[in-house]
Amino acid sequence: MAPSETDSLKISWLRICERLKSEVGDVEYRMWIQRITLGPLDEDEIVLYLPERFLRDWVRAQYGQRLQSLWREESPLVQHVELRVDKKAQRAASADETPAPSEPTMPARSNISIMAKEDAAALERESSSPSHSTGGEVRNDLAVPLDRRFTFDNFVVGKPNEFAYACAGRVADHPASPGFNPLFLYGGVGLGKTHLMHAIGLKLISRGNISVAYMSAEKFMYRFIASMQSKSQMEFKEQLRSVDVLMIDDLQFLIGKNSTQEEFFHTFNALVDAGRQIIVSADKSPSDLSGLEDRLRTRLGCGMVADIHATTFELRISILEAKAKASGTPVPPKVLEYLAHKITTNVRELEGALNRLIAHADLVGRPVTLESTQDVLKDMLKAHERRVTIDEIQRKVAEHFNIRLTDMSSARRARAVARPRQIAMFLAKQLTSRSLPEIGRKFGNRDHTTVMHAVNRVSELMEQDPGLAESVELLRHMLES
Repeated sequence: MAPSETDSLKISWLRICERLKSEVGDVEYRMWIQRITLGPLDEDEIVLYLPERFLRDWVRAQYGQRLQSLWREESPLVQHVELRVDKKAQRAASADETPAPSEPTMPARSNISIMAKEDAAALERESSSPSHSTGGEVRNDLAVPLDRRFTFDNFVVGKPNEFAYACAGRVADHPASPGFNPLFLYGGVGLGKTHLMHAIGLKLISRGNISVAYMSAEKFMYRFIASMQSKSQMEFKEQLRSVDVLMIDDLQFLIGKNSTQEEFFHTFNALVDAGRQIIVSADKSPSDLSGLEDRLRTRLGCGMVADIHATTFELRISILEAKAKASGTPVPPKVLEYLAHKITTNVRELEGALNRLIAHADLVGRPVTLESTQDVLKDMLKAHERRVTIDEIQRKVAEHFNIRLTDMSSARRARAVARPRQIAMFLAKQLTSRSLPEIGRKFGNRDHTTVMHAVNRVSELMEQDPGLAESVELLRHMLES
């Protein structure tokens, strides 16, 4: 393959990763997509590698079609995607990470860092089979460890996050101290909640003789369900309740999951009563999480509640300057100021934009300029010019189709309700920068795959039905005007 083709494929893969990250959210992206390694192009088929068969099968089932459609959009060279297993892919991914000091060996009870969605019994069968023998060591290939990039040292502090940063530092130095248990961090997407949680965990385990368990609320639910299916609830409870520090990210996912809330409530009480530290994050404060049980909401609010506000221009500039300096690639100040003005709501997207610029400059061998920034990031910048909200979309679509606003989040499946709801999801994906899981939560806590199906279905119907296409375009014009 010619060098120019290789560079073109690498740039296309970077763009696809950015799009998937915005669609599935940061947690899902790190767990599944980030572990993919780009392989060669064989005629019109691109090869992607994953380090484990389970990961390959999961990515193929959940993201296979989406990967293929994105590759076709991004590169005229690619028409098909082949997912393969290659053990070297894990080592290649690890080699790209910044080396960090080795951590002390954790006790066996800490083996429950972020776990994948597989059934617990299946995990036990795989780890005990001869082909997967690990000599009793932790199966790190089946768990996602704390991200070593997320430390206190590289967290950029400003007025919007200084209180949350100070609370996180206090808990890392003195876990389970009075008034700080639980520690509840809340704020919008991409403002640093997950970074602070990882920083706490990394600092705690670097001291040794302490076990830390970090998982998203979604993973907590999946593991709880798996334990019931495999009749290993007691083992699940004992594992969780034996840790010194339990961290649950994105607690809002438990809204509407009553059985899982109940299990988390009892786990919460058991750990706090035993003097263990609980750290939780969510997109809203405990009092505003209306779908949680009152007793759980009250317990979450009884410790230290710290919010992270939207970033200021000064903080965004500081973040960009720190990231640019760490990359070693010269980025003109006017480019950093331009990005800080254009991307205002999400630090994660801000960093992603800078990473994309630096990668582009490195791959094509050209310096970063304001002109190249506008060209490379035109899709992202266009998205941030929009100011349409999902609530506005739901109201306008409900009025247009003469249905109740509550139908947008209801369980009703009649076509007169389901089709407008799908159109609203389609417009939410087209006119906002929200990820698919975020859009799903706005429509009655629906799964991101439901939103993806709605987007694809409306796209198909618009090609087949000119009347529907006209209605959707009219709604788009009304919302953008």
